[in-house]
Amino acid sequence: MTEFNQSRNPSGCAGHGAGGDPSPWVRRFSALIPAGGHVLDYACGGGRHALWLARHGYRVEAADRNRDALAGLAQEEGISTREVDLESSNWPYVGQFFDAVVVCNYLYRPGFERLLDLLPEGGVLIYETFMAGNEQFGRPASPDFLLLPGELLTRCAGWQIVAFEQGVVSSPRQAAIQRICAVRGPALATVLP
Repeated sequence: MTEFNQSRNPSGCAGHGAGGDPSPWVRRFSALIPAGGHVLDYACGGGRHALWLARHGYRVEAADRNRDALAGLAQEEGISTREVDLESSNWPYVGQFFDAVVVCNYLYRPGFERLLDLLPEGGVLIYETFMAGNEQFGRPASPDFLLLPGELLTRCAGWQIVAFEQGVVSSPRQAAIQRICAVRGPALATVLP
């Protein structure tokens, strides 16, 4: 677990809009997803992660409520799209599972447990978004859209935590972010000599 305050943003995720390169955080931990695995790009926006994952052999469902953004992804090989309000009480993923869920720049606390339930044992969560402290740098500034310190660790309690970071980055713009990669399943025991 790392706290950081760096002059470069190694994530590339927090602070970017819909376009741009995929997050190095997502790229780095995609290796944990089984080859050809089924991935949900949750609240995908412009689909930069869906595109990258599909081009690397994963089967991707890109979910967002923005019809125009999804239209640009609909013809891409390896990507299916679903126009959906992920904050609606009408949950479209009842009984469905994915090998991985990728979330970047999105937080909706009332739906967090539903999101985690999309991952069976061995499923990979790759999550990165803004956290408390970001209000001093701009949007988002509402506590509703900012993770509390260590919140992703708390929400993934009992999972295998592969990596966790939180802190302030200054590129592509200054922002307070938090990110986790976790695998559903009990934490691995560590044997010390």
